[in-house]
Amino acid sequence: ATGESEVVKVKSMATQEIGLNEALEAAGIRAYETDLAELIVQLGKDRPSHILVPAIHRNRGEIRDIFRDEMAAWGRPAPEGLTDTPAELAEAARLHLREKFLRAKVGISGANFMVAETGTLVVVESEGNGRMCLTLPETLISVVGIEKVVPAWRDLEVFLQTLPRSSTAERMNPYTSMWTGTTDEDGPSTFHLVLLDNGRTDTLADEVGRQALRCIRCSACLNVCPVYERAGGHAYGSVYPGPIGAILSPQLRGTGSEIDASLPYASSLCGACYEVCPVAIDIPEVLVHLRERVVQGGPVTRAGNKVVLRPAKGHAAERAAMRAARWAFGRPGALRAGQRLASRTRRFHPRTLPGPGRAWSATRELPPVPAEPFRDWWQRTHGGEAGGK
Repeated sequence: ATGESEVVKVKSMATQEIGLNEALEAAGIRAYETDLAELIVQLGKDRPSHILVPAIHRNRGEIRDIFRDEMAAWGRPAPEGLTDTPAELAEAARLHLREKFLRAKVGISGANFMVAETGTLVVVESEGNGRMCLTLPETLISVVGIEKVVPAWRDLEVFLQTLPRSSTAERMNPYTSMWTGTTDEDGPSTFHLVLLDNGRTDTLADEVGRQALRCIRCSACLNVCPVYERAGGHAYGSVYPGPIGAILSPQLRGTGSEIDASLPYASSLCGACYEVCPVAIDIPEVLVHLRERVVQGGPVTRAGNKVVLRPAKGHAAERAAMRAARWAFGRPGALRAGQRLASRTRRFHPRTLPGPGRAWSATRELPPVPAEPFRDWWQRTHGGEAGGK
């Protein structure tokens, strides 16, 4: 409607989630990322690998080369003789982005929180680029997930303390910008708010999985996750990497694709993510819940409708093993006989697993079966009598 062909953007995971930049490009509109890390990712034709620091997988030398090779095609070129000194790289980005800020007529943002009491939107950041995008353009468009709404200012106070402490160990964010509609002669003259569902209402219908919507995107779970540490963010195939991505993406997008069906298994269930989560999302619980959905299928909500998912392919052996375990655990006599049989045949047990299990046992030792079951030991040592006393 404005006739503009370019926009400046505040770092926003919601717009990445829906592929907004690609949609704008297809419509002939160029979107410029203004967050330093997002700028590096965009210029490098890359993908974010961390919630808080999207370019954490790039070193200084790579960033210098990206600026040298790509900046000119997007606007002001990198300075001559640019080195990999952090101060020089930051200055090159500042000079490159300043032209965008002063020229752009349209800005696009997300929001960390929305206050229902007053209709106020809040963005927290550490560089100041967000405030430039929120105040200089004539038109501001904010795309915000519906889970970002808090009832009142009192609730916002809690989150403005919780988020920086859990993300960067700061008492408060360097820049906290708030806006409520438009104001004459101050900031954008036109404001549009787009409330984003994109699977969130369906997630809310899941009594176990809905707790993922409490996420405030602090990235604390990524920083302690041993799987993310070794696999990196790109392995998750989603804008949301790490433990929170392993439970959020399969709910927003479903488990129909191979990558989404595999995400609930991208965890050791060590529980470190739950321990550090400031909003107490029991990520291991949701992971197990989603694993059950992948293996067993069952009723879920999709686009507001109740549907029944079919079990995913490749899990027949797992389903059979779980059914056998359920049958045995429900019959004490059969369980007792199985334990005694396993103990008496322990010398014949293989040291490695056959078939597909070989990959697992190639780097691990199978735990030896005890010489006798616990039940028999308990009876032999008169444990039952001691317990009764």
